[in-house]
Amino acid sequence: MMSLKKVIVVNKAFPAVGVELLKTKTNVIVLPFLDHEPESLPEIKKRIKGSDALVWNTRHRLTGEILDLAGPQLKAVSTKSSGIDHIDVDAVAKRGIRLGNTPNVLNESVADITLGLLIGAARRFKEGVQELESGNWKYGENCMLGQDIAGSTVGIVGFGGIGQSVVKRLKGFNVAKFVYSGRSDKPEAKELNVERVPQEELLRESDYVILSCPLTEETKHLINADSLKTMKKNCVLINVGRGGLIDQEALYEGLKNGEIFAAGLDVMTPEPLPKDHPLISLPNCFIIPHLGSATFATRNAMATISANNILNALEDKPMQYPIC
Repeated sequence: MMSLKKVIVVNKAFPAVGVELLKTKTNVIVLPFLDHEPESLPEIKKRIKGSDALVWNTRHRLTGEILDLAGPQLKAVSTKSSGIDHIDVDAVAKRGIRLGNTPNVLNESVADITLGLLIGAARRFKEGVQELESGNWKYGENCMLGQDIAGSTVGIVGFGGIGQSVVKRLKGFNVAKFVYSGRSDKPEAKELNVERVPQEELLRESDYVILSCPLTEETKHLINADSLKTMKKNCVLINVGRGGLIDQEALYEGLKNGEIFAAGLDVMTPEPLPKDHPLISLPNCFIIPHLGSATFATRNAMATISANNILNALEDKPMQYPIC
C-alpha cells in the first residue's frame, strides 16, 4: 500500500474526474486560483513546498526556480496539455523529475475546431456577424465573397495526430491536393494520400495553410513578414498549434495589406489577447479564445491521463505519456 503522497494541482479548473482519481491514492491539494488571476503564480510558488508531485495545468512557465521551491522530494510532474513549450524540460530532467503530458486524446476536438476556423475565416463569418449585429447587412451577388475548399490545395505544417484528423475530415470537401511539411516522413501520409514537401513550397502553393506543429526554436515565427509575402493572395492561414508560430505584427500587416486573404486563430500570444490588440480589429482575422480541446469529454480525458501519469510515477511505474 502506497503511503499518501502530496500532490498539488496548481489550477482549480482541473476536472473533478482527475481530482477523484488522484484522491484514491494520494493527498490532493487543488489551489483555488485560475491563470488569469494576478495572485495565481505567486500563490503557486508559495504553496508548492513539500509536494511530491505537481499537476501543472496552467500556462505559467514551469522553471527551475519553481521546481526548487517545491523541494528535492518532488518526483513527478504532469501537464494537462499536449504541448510542453511552457515547461523547462531540461530543468525537469536535470533534477531527475519525471514529466508527462496528455497528447493524442485532444486530436479529434482540435481537428473539429480547425475545420470551424477554416470555414469561418474562408467564408467571412466574422464580417457577416458584424454586419448582422450592427444592422448593416449588405446583400447582392458580389457581397461577402469568400474562398472555396473544393478544388483547393491544403498544406499542413506538422502532420501529427491533429493534422491527420484534419485531413480525414476534409476528405469529404473535395480538396484537390493535400501536402505537409515536417521533420520526417509520416507513414500515415501514404494511406491518406498526403505528399510531403519542403515548407517553402507548402507556403507558396497552398490555398489553406494549417499550423498544427509544436512551438520550438526552429518553428518560432515560421510565419513572418517574408513567408507571408510568398503565400498566395487568396490563402487562408489557420493556427491551432501555438501563438508563437506566427509573428503577429507581421500577420497584422499582411492581413491589412491583402498579402493573404484571411486568418483563423485559436492560439495567440499572449493569452488572453488584450481586447485592443490590433488583430482583433481586422475583419479578416477570425479569432476564438483557445477552444481547441474545450469539450467535456476531451478535458475529462486529459485530466484522467494527467492523474494516471502522476499515480504511475509515484508507484515507480511508467507514465502513460512520458516526456522524460
